[in-house]
Amino acid sequence: MPAEILNHPLIGQRYFFPRPERFDNPFWVDCGPARLACHYHEVDPQGLTVVHFHGNGEVVADYVDFLPGLFARFGCNTFIAEFRGYGMSTGEPAVGTMIDDIEPIINAVPSPPERIVLFGRSVGSIPAVQAIARFPQVAGLIIESGIADVLERLLLRVDPLELGVTPAQLEQAVAQKLDQRRTMAAFSGPLLVMHTVHDGLVDVEHGKRLHDWAGSEQKMLRLFERGDHNSIMMVNGEEYFRLVGEFLASLS
Repeated sequence: MPAEILNHPLIGQRYFFPRPERFDNPFWVDCGPARLACHYHEVDPQGLTVVHFHGNGEVVADYVDFLPGLFARFGCNTFIAEFRGYGMSTGEPAVGTMIDDIEPIINAVPSPPERIVLFGRSVGSIPAVQAIARFPQVAGLIIESGIADVLERLLLRVDPLELGVTPAQLEQAVAQKLDQRRTMAAFSGPLLVMHTVHDGLVDVEHGKRLHDWAGSEQKMLRLFERGDHNSIMMVNGEEYFRLVGEFLASLS
C-alpha cells in the first residue's frame, strides 16, 4: 500500500518537474524497467566518491561541466545520480520508485559504501537521507536545502482524497517509507547541513530539524545569510565549497 500511494501518477505530475537534457558518456544504471543516465568522474579509484542527488527541476547535465572538477580539487570522485524521467533517463518520476532506486544506484557506484559520501540537494535530500538507512556505513552525509518533512511537501501539491486515500493513509505511507526523523536519528556518521535563512521554497526550519534529529556526534549546521533556495551555491560559492572541502578532508 505505501508504494502504491507514493507512486500515484498525480503525485508524480504535480511534485516533479523533469526535463530532457543530453550529455556525453552517461553512466547507465538499470533499475528494473527504467535506465538512469547518471554521470561518473574518477580521480582516484581508492578515493572518496561523492554521490550527488540534485534538486527538482534540475538534471545531471546541469552539473557535469563543473561539479566533478570542484570535487576533484579535494581528491574525490564524483557520481551524479539521476531520477526516472529526468535528463536522458527512461521511466516516469515517482516518490516510491525514487526510494526503490537508491540501492541500484549505490550498488552501481565503483566505490564501496564506506568510501561514499552522500550529497543531497533539495528534493535530492530525500533519497540521500533514505540511503543512509540502507547503507549506514557510508563515510558521510551532506544535505543542502534539504527536506525534513516529506508529508508537508506532498500536501502542498495534492489532496489525499484526490489519490483515493484518507489523510491518515497518506501519512502512514510516508511514515513507513520516508520517515526522515527516524532515519536521521539512527545515523551516527559525519554530517554537514547547509541552508539559507532566506529559502522561500523549503523553509530553513527543515535544515535545522535535519541537523537536530541526527544521532551523529560529528555534525555541523551552516545557515547562510545570503542567497535563496536556488542561488545558495552560487552566491556563497567560496564559503560553500570551503565547508564542503573541509568536511571531505575530515573523512579521508
